[in-house]
Amino acid sequence: MAINLDAMRAKLEQSKNGFKKKGDSTKWRPQQGDQTIRILPTADGDPFKEYFFHYNVGKNPGLLCPKKNHGGSCPICDFASKLWREGVDNNDDVAKKEAKQLFARNRYYSPVLVRGMESEGVKVWAYGKTAYQTLLGYVLDPDYGDVTDPETGTDIVLNYDVPGTPGSFPKTTLKPRRRPSILCDDAVADCATLLESIPDFSTLFDEKTTEELETILGDYLSGANTSASDDSAGVEKYNTGGDAVLEAMQRWISQAK
Repeated sequence: MAINLDAMRAKLEQSKNGFKKKGDSTKWRPQQGDQTIRILPTADGDPFKEYFFHYNVGKNPGLLCPKKNHGGSCPICDFASKLWREGVDNNDDVAKKEAKQLFARNRYYSPVLVRGMESEGVKVWAYGKTAYQTLLGYVLDPDYGDVTDPETGTDIVLNYDVPGTPGSFPKTTLKPRRRPSILCDDAVADCATLLESIPDFSTLFDEKTTEELETILGDYLSGANTSASDDSAGVEKYNTGGDAVLEAMQRWISQAK
């Protein structure tokens, strides 16, 4: 199915204003330097998937946010919002900083074929907002159009630069090839089978229930190894000095009992 251009325009406009997977074998992370990829078309016409995760909640690599992704109830969102409001009301910058770290953040995913690695099949590439906007810009540019089309699409050269400076973030640069090319050449024996093997993205992530998220948040706030009689000590462990943080954490723990 061809890309839905109206949907892409809406997503680009909206964007201007991690994670534990069940299928780790499909994960693909760019290496330092240049590599060539082909973004694959999906049945729903949207190969640029957006998901929201909560990070910085204990040692969890990333927790799917049920509120941002599905409109459900999310105890982490509720707590972070409450903490933010208390930080604003009390002019507590520490509380606001703690709240911002708990807010859900978006991440983008696309099915790709990595040139030179065709025998490994479809991979799932995770990327950030800047790369996402760049890709949508190419799709909406008449000079490029539907870069995922199996017959008239375009391979993309991806340059991944990891700075040597501590604390700096990697930079991804994307540039389509000048000429269109077919998706399946001699390196891909069966194009139909390849496209049918694109994973169902809803199965790639470990979705926690509201109750599970409440438990994870409660453990994080109280300290995973503290006893029920030592809640305040556990809260102190994660408090960085703001009264609003400490009070909000203590209230959360008492309400969760």
